[in-house]
Amino acid sequence: MNKPIIIGIAGPSGSGKSVLSTRVQESLGRSRCSIIAEDAYYRNLTHLSFEERCAVNYDHPDTFEHELMEEHLAELLAGRSVDAPSYDYAKHLRASEVQHVEPTPVIIVEGILIFHLAELRQRMDLKVFVDVAADVCLVRRIFRDTQERGRTMESVLNQYLQTVRPMAQQYVIPSMGFADVKISHGGASDEARDLLCGFIKARLPELA
Repeated sequence: MNKPIIIGIAGPSGSGKSVLSTRVQESLGRSRCSIIAEDAYYRNLTHLSFEERCAVNYDHPDTFEHELMEEHLAELLAGRSVDAPSYDYAKHLRASEVQHVEPTPVIIVEGILIFHLAELRQRMDLKVFVDVAADVCLVRRIFRDTQERGRTMESVLNQYLQTVRPMAQQYVIPSMGFADVKISHGGASDEARDLLCGFIKARLPELA
């Protein structure tokens, strides 16, 4: 296999990064496109109590095991499969299950802080920032965390005010300056999906 195309998709929490990544993967096919999600690489804080884990700032770069994420990406680029971690958002712990990821012609790396790290940025052939209004991101986060991650409305709002919003302003929004493309209408749009698929197929005509 030739060197894979690496697409980086960054943006604030709730902007639609995961949706866009999944839609591109569905369009190309899972045998042609794999996804490495930064959220899966939260550090495993088993040494902390549940109450202590709830108080952790999960939007700061130090809470991610980026060194393992970079190692897995290097393995995929070398043509070797990896077992990426899974994360239990309700318990704030790494889950026992792993996600087997095969090397594919296209690898999407998505997450809030992936452009903050020079080592990751330098590997990317295209850097996309999904820029959505903060109020829209908050509403999406409320729906996602209460319906899919077992969170209460109060905990979601407290976390947003205490860490999500400040860290977005300190780290996430400034990283938009590294992007090659900015998408301002959300990751769920057909236009965003078609833009990325068009870039990929232009670079890899065999996927057209």
